Amino acid sequence: MSLPGQENEARIIGSWQRNADPWIAVLQARRIESRRITDQAIIDRILAHKPRSVLDIGCGEGWLLRALKRTGINAVGVDAVPRLVEAARGAGLAEAHCLTYADLAQGALPGRFDAVVCNFSLLGEQSVDALMAAMPSLLQPRGVLIIQTVHPVMVCGDAPYQDGWRTGSWAGLAPEVIADFADPPPWYFRTLSGWMRLMIQHGATITSLSEPVHPVTGQPVSVLFVCGFDSNG
Repeated sequence: MSLPGQENEARIIGSWQRNADPWIAVLQARRIESRRITDQAIIDRILAHKPRSVLDIGCGEGWLLRALKRTGINAVGVDAVPRLVEAARGAGLAEAHCLTYADLAQGALPGRFDAVVCNFSLLGEQSVDALMAAMPSLLQPRGVLIIQTVHPVMVCGDAPYQDGWRTGSWAGLAPEVIADFADPPPWYFRTLSGWMRLMIQHGATITSLSEPVHPVTGQPVSVLFVCGFDSNG
């Protein structure tokens, strides 16, 4: 019998498979207002480390891969949703691969990278834990892991501020496009200390934590972690 966590992990992938096409359309039309801030935040953080190679885990339709390649970085992407990988390849990104986090954890992608990036892509519990355990094998010596995720304080709502599975929502989308989406994926909510605990228990050293702020509201729109691993040499 499957456990609730395992069912939720499967539902995440199923939901993104069903919603891949409207998601691609929304990103291409730049219909998510907060992304104007968070997209630039992740690009700036990556470029600050001057990597020659980057692995984008959960690359989606490949917008970040395209942005990095324009700067001369060798960027490789993986995503578990075939339709998103198809869109990335259709945009000329040959180095986009359809792999799950379990595939990565089992060594399905050869090579190591100067930076591994997870941009709003760590939604699960067990899958994320397994991926973090394998992270040193994906990084070059002195390589960095860069994670951007929703700011837990801003998205907690009325629920208790504690780690646990949450019901999904498309509330961050513009009202006129929400009707194109269905069956939002569940996600595993982590407090700020929960994120830090996840990294530390897998041997990561958090070297930077920043909170991009909306220029109008003055409220944080995400949190950005940069980590290194002593065991990836």
